[in-house]
Amino acid sequence: MLNIALFGPPGAGKGTQAKKLAEKYNLTYISTGDILRREIAESTELGLEAKAIIEQGGLVSDEIIVQIIENSIKMNPDSKGILFDGFPRTYAQAYILDGLLIKMNTKLSCLLSLEVPKPELINRMMLRAEKEKRADDKKEVVENRLREYELKTVPVIDFYNQQGKYYPIDGIGTVEEVFERLTERIEDILSQTLLNVVFFGPPGAGKGTQAKRIAKRFNMEYVSTGEMIRKEVANQTELGKIAEPFLETGDIVPDDIAIRLIERKIANHNNTKGFIFKGFPSTLVQAYILSGLMKKSDTSISLVIELKTSTLQAIKRLTARSKTNKARTYDMNMDTIIHRMEVYEQRSGKIAEFYKVQDKMVSFNGDIDENKLHELIASTIEKAFKEIRK
Repeated sequence: MLNIALFGPPGAGKGTQAKKLAEKYNLTYISTGDILRREIAESTELGLEAKAIIEQGGLVSDEIIVQIIENSIKMNPDSKGILFDGFPRTYAQAYILDGLLIKMNTKLSCLLSLEVPKPELINRMMLRAEKEKRADDKKEVVENRLREYELKTVPVIDFYNQQGKYYPIDGIGTVEEVFERLTERIEDILSQTLLNVVFFGPPGAGKGTQAKRIAKRFNMEYVSTGEMIRKEVANQTELGKIAEPFLETGDIVPDDIAIRLIERKIANHNNTKGFIFKGFPSTLVQAYILSGLMKKSDTSISLVIELKTSTLQAIKRLTARSKTNKARTYDMNMDTIIHRMEVYEQRSGKIAEFYKVQDKMVSFNGDIDENKLHELIASTIEKAFKEIRK
């Protein structure tokens, strides 16, 4: 999802630009003022509660505001993301927004701040007051509003600047000129969005073959816990010595080892278009772990490619591999091969359900021609890249 907070002082032109951006990128437009007025006009439960507070001269609480925002988002399930106009306004609201988006299994993509010099803002607001015959935009009132904005919002800018999500945008120029600057920045942010793919399927389904080819074709980083662990074993590192007995029996290596190796791999590759995971997760717990690892890097799993194959075909492939220089220790014994297949069968259902619920699973017949299968998967990957960058 593309989630944007459009920021800027009164008179910067947020409302005009926000509506244009929401239309261009098919985003749910959230203006707290607009949705609060709508709730009051429609006499909803929250609207009546807010109205009572306002009539008594009070300020509507963040608790009511966030509930109204959440309800508005739910009304637009088909949008590609959310555009927040003038929210968050305070440091506390920045944390509230983060929590709300985490609840929705997403995050804020960026805070775009329209930067306009103070004299220009005062001039714009005075002209607007004259045009609209408003009495509230006298110079002293305008200056007070700008001071209030600076006091409350500088901490919000710091909040997102520390996350690398704050982008100042020159707000001087025509509506179209400013809009072009905003869209250029958004396109740049979208181009940096990682596509992270899990290859899922039983031993012998061809995950490694296809995952490596896809990684090379799309300039993505191939992450095979099996390969990394075998390298650790070969080098007799501390991790390798712990993992070795598990490899020999075909059992799953302790999660602590896989986590440390994946963290290392992710940390050492900053210029990739995404990560392709093969062999991990192999349990439901590992699926949760991978979600956490991705969140730690401010990204997430985008797609799961499931390769389906018959047990007989998988055994034939593993047996054939045991006679080549690509043989694994656990390929050499039929009992070990069968044990690995049984472990997969016992655990795969929960993993598949975990990703199906998130609508991230795409299944393919792993028994078809290797090149044909590759093209089918590549087509899916291309579509996924386009989708995350819309």
